[in-house]
Amino acid sequence: LDHFERGKVLLTGVQTLVIDEADRMLDMGFIPDIERICKLIPGKRQTLFFSATMPPEITRLTKTFLKDPVRIEVAKASSTASTVTQKLIPTHRLDKRDVLRDILKTEDVKNAIVFCNRKRDVGVLHRSLVKHGFSAGCLHGDLDQSTRTRTLAGFKKNEIQILVASDVAARGLDIPAVSHVINFDVPSHAEDYVHRIGRTGRAGREGAAFMLSTKEDGKYLAAIEKLIGKPIDADSAYGKDGKPAKPAAKTPKADTEAPKAEADAAEAKEESPKKPRSRGRRKKTEEAPEAVAENAVETVEANTSTADDTKEEAPKPK
Repeated sequence: LDHFERGKVLLTGVQTLVIDEADRMLDMGFIPDIERICKLIPGKRQTLFFSATMPPEITRLTKTFLKDPVRIEVAKASSTASTVTQKLIPTHRLDKRDVLRDILKTEDVKNAIVFCNRKRDVGVLHRSLVKHGFSAGCLHGDLDQSTRTRTLAGFKKNEIQILVASDVAARGLDIPAVSHVINFDVPSHAEDYVHRIGRTGRAGREGAAFMLSTKEDGKYLAAIEKLIGKPIDADSAYGKDGKPAKPAAKTPKADTEAPKAEADAAEAKEESPKKPRSRGRRKKTEEAPEAVAENAVETVEANTSTADDTKEEAPKPK
C-alpha cells in the first residue's frame, strides 16, 4: 500500500494474490488493509491463503476474500513435527533464568531460539545471557530492519549461538539447522506454540523443544496440550522445581561469587519498576550495583584491617 500511495507500483495487472500467515494477518487487525488491496487489484484473480493453523473464526473470515476455495492440508491441523522432542520444565518465576542457563549448559545446544512473550523481556533476558558469558542476540518488532537482518545473518552463520526473540521470529523464518527451541514463557495463544517449536526439527532433522512452566501458566499449558492432542512430558533430567537432578560441579567460591552477584544485581535493577525520586535522594538511589558491591567489599576489608590493627597495637604485658 505504501508503494501504491507513492505511485511506485500499479496493481491493475495482478493475477495472483498470496496472503502468507493468514491467521495472524487477519487476527492482528490487517483486515482493512487486505480489503483495500483486494479492491485495488482485478476481481478476476487467484487468491491463496497459507497458514500453519486455521482456527474456525479465521476460516469464516476467509470466505470474505475467497470464492469457491479448495482447502489443501499437507499435515494434520495444528500438529507438531514427529522429529521434535518436546519437554516441559516445571519451575518458579524467579528461578526461570537459572533454569534456562542450566539447560543451555547441560544440553548439547548447537544453537537455540529462546522465545519470550513480551518485547521488554526479550531485551532483559538477552542482556542477562550476555552478562553470564553466552553468545546471544535479540530479535523483536521494535528493532529496525537493518539490525534484524544483521542479527539473523549472525545467527545463521553461527556467529550468535542463542537468539532471544519475540513471536516475530516464530513465523516466516527459514533457519534450517536450529537444534533447540526454548519457550522461556508459555505462549498465551496455543497456536503460537506450534509456530515456535516449528523452528526446529525442519526438513526431517531432529530437534528439541523445552518449555518453562509455572503454576500461573496452567490455563495456557492445558490449551496447548488440547491443541496438539497430547500431553507434554516433564523432563526427567530435571527436578520438579526445574533444577538439574545432578548438581553441577562446584567451582571456587571466590571465582564465581563476585561476577554472579554483579550480574544478578544488574538484572534486579532492570526488572524493578522505576519509582519517582526526589533530587536529594537521586545520587544515593541511582548508585550503580557494581559500586554497591565494591563498597561492600571495601567495608569488609576495612573492618578486617581495623581488627588486625587493633590486635597489633594492643599493649604487650610488662
